[in-house]
Amino acid sequence: MAISSALWSFALVIGLLTLTPGLDTALILRTSALGRRRRAWGVVLGIQTGTLAWGLFTSLGVTALLTASHLAYTVVRWIGAAYLIWMGFRMLRDTFRGLPTADADNSVLAAGADSVSGGWRQGTLTNLLNPKMGAFYVAVLPQFIPAGTGHFTMGLLLTTVHIVIGLLWSAVLIGFARVLQGWLRKPRARRVLDRITGTVIGIFGIRLAFSS
Repeated sequence: MAISSALWSFALVIGLLTLTPGLDTALILRTSALGRRRRAWGVVLGIQTGTLAWGLFTSLGVTALLTASHLAYTVVRWIGAAYLIWMGFRMLRDTFRGLPTADADNSVLAAGADSVSGGWRQGTLTNLLNPKMGAFYVAVLPQFIPAGTGHFTMGLLLTTVHIVIGLLWSAVLIGFARVLQGWLRKPRARRVLDRITGTVIGIFGIRLAFSS
């Protein structure tokens, strides 16, 4: 398999996966729709930081150790599940208690909370505490590395393709979310959004906790 062919094939696979709605999509849409555009881009950059880390770990062979060790994988899986369930619970709890929309890192989404750094922390944690990302990279990445090429260099090149596609799709999501901002000025609309997002995140956490 030539390098160019491998890159295009990997881009097709990753593109289809990126377009599939999931946890990342829910976080980006929710943050951006609430009018926190800088924070939304922070979430995007955090998610892609996690992607880069998984790609780097896989290229170095570190992720293979995680997926090969049942104990290590289980520990990371439970930590990630607890974080997601806690995040979803906070969103749901605050909507029913009539509190301002709260963010997962304990800062209220007021005017001063619209920061890139806060979003970056949230996106990075969400990505790195999902061991399925590591398992995915271990299973998929080697299949697109042509024989005779450097494993580390090609692995990072494929990871870069993933990051570029993720950034492009995130830009589309953030642009789309701006359309919803007028509707979300209503407190009831914000509660509905957080209840949907909190439920989605909680379900992802529960699925992660009970996955094999």
